[in-house]
Order: sequence, then C-alpha cells, then structure tokens
Amino acid sequence: MTIDLHTHSSVSDGTTSPADLVRAAAAAGLEVIGLTDHDTTAGWDEAATAAQEAGIGLVRGIEVSTRHRGRGVHLLAYLTDPGDQPLQAELGRIVAGREERVPSMLARLRELGIPATEEALAEVSPDNRVTGRPHIADLLVRLGAVKDRDEAFARYLADDGPAFVDRYAADLVAMIELVTAARGVAVIAHPWGRGSASVLDEAALAELAGAGLAGVEVDHLDHDATTRAELRAIAARLDLIVTGASDHHGAGKVGHALGCETTAPDQLELILGRAAALGSPTSLAGKELR
Repeated sequence: MTIDLHTHSSVSDGTTSPADLVRAAAAAGLEVIGLTDHDTTAGWDEAATAAQEAGIGLVRGIEVSTRHRGRGVHLLAYLTDPGDQPLQAELGRIVAGREERVPSMLARLRELGIPATEEALAEVSPDNRVTGRPHIADLLVRLGAVKDRDEAFARYLADDGPAFVDRYAADLVAMIELVTAARGVAVIAHPWGRGSASVLDEAALAELAGAGLAGVEVDHLDHDATTRAELRAIAARLDLIVTGASDHHGAGKVGHALGCETTAPDQLELILGRAAALGSPTSLAGKELR
C-alpha cells in the first residue's frame, strides 16, 4: 500500500484543487493521500468527494503553524473533529495573522521598487483560503522579479529578508493539546529541516510526547539519510509514530512529486488506532482500511 500523508492544494499554497490533487494521487498509484493544507480544513469536503469517486483513501489533515522556543515548527494534525470550536478558533487566529501581514509585505516590496499590489496578488491566487508567503513568491515570479519561489524566499521573503513581516503562530505545546482534545493525532512535520533541529532535540521531543505528540515525519526531502536514521532511532526510544510524505505543492514546489516519500502501512494503522482511541471516525473516504 502506497501512502503519502502530507500534501497541499490550492486552498492553501498548492497549485492544484483538492479534487484534482486526489485524482492526481490516484493516477500516480497512491492508495492513501493525506490532505494537509496550511491552517485550514476548507478543502476536506471537496477532497473527500473526489476520493470516493477515485476509490482512494483520504486522511483529513491540517499543517498548523506553531512556534516553539522562538522557532517556527509545523505540526500535522490528522483526523481532527472539523466542528471542534477551540481548534477552529485558534486556526482562525493563525489565518488572520497570515492575512494581516500581507499588505505590509507588499508595501515593503513596493519600497524596493517592485510593483506588488493586493490586486495583482489576488490574480495569482484566486482560489486560496489562506494567503501566505508562497503566494507572494508566485507574484514575484509573475512580475519577473525572480525566477521561482526559491529565489523569492532567498532574496526577499525569508525570515531575515527585506520584505519579511512576522505574524502570529500558535504555541506548539498548546496546539498539540488542542489537536488531541479535538480527537486528532499530532505529528511534527519535517522536524529537523529548515533550522528546527536546534529546538527539537530528543529531550524536547520527549517533553512534547508527554503533552500528547503522537509522531514525527521522518521520511521527508528536507532530511538526509543520517538525519532520518537519527530521528527514527529517537522515535523508537520515545514510542512515536514515524511518517513519510512528499510535501507536495503541485507546481509550486519542484521535486516533491506525489509519492516520492511515503508512510509505512503499519504506521498509518497506528495513526488510525490512536484516532479511534480518542473517539475520532477513521473512515478514509474512498477506502476502508480498518
């Protein structure tokens, strides 16, 4: 069974609609796909309908923006109750933080001589529900200021870049607790990629496991072979679930093809078992695995 548990649609910063993403996953030979748009569940219903039609399993998820010890950490939340009000309220606060900084970032780009306007940005990402730096990066590409998203971040949008503006992100421990209370399963995305290794050592992961963390995403393109081996050993010692995924964003992220990294079936079973123990439905739309 081929399982990819971390992908993005055009609802957040992917370039493919939820339905087309599911159909592409089926065409690529995946049997289960996790839709984990940033800070929103808005694509779940569309993806579930497409999964039923395609006969592919769908794991409903969210990639939540959090902060821990001063660093950004992304948390994958699987199979949460979409009607859980405390979780939805915090997601709303995160999305508002994203939206509120966009005019300031565009203003900074204009100060640098780049004609970045809100109207132009809306044309670049008309379908998204969560506006973020990748959409501004796409605008920079369209304006000819950079050749791709990577260059946009490197020159303008990275945390130390001239157009960067900080925003609200949830406390990681508090978010793990919210996800668990919403009957979901919390897994840290690419924990040792993008500078997060310094705040997510074994001691920190042990503390987070005590707060309800269920797993870590080990098999990710941000992790080399040595990193994966070290993380897998830590996960074994802490009894954490080990996942793997493409982090697919469609055309927005080169080299992250659907299914390029995958999760072992027994690890998905552990996620489903943990969700069931919390009282969450574990039906995966187009495929019954339990």
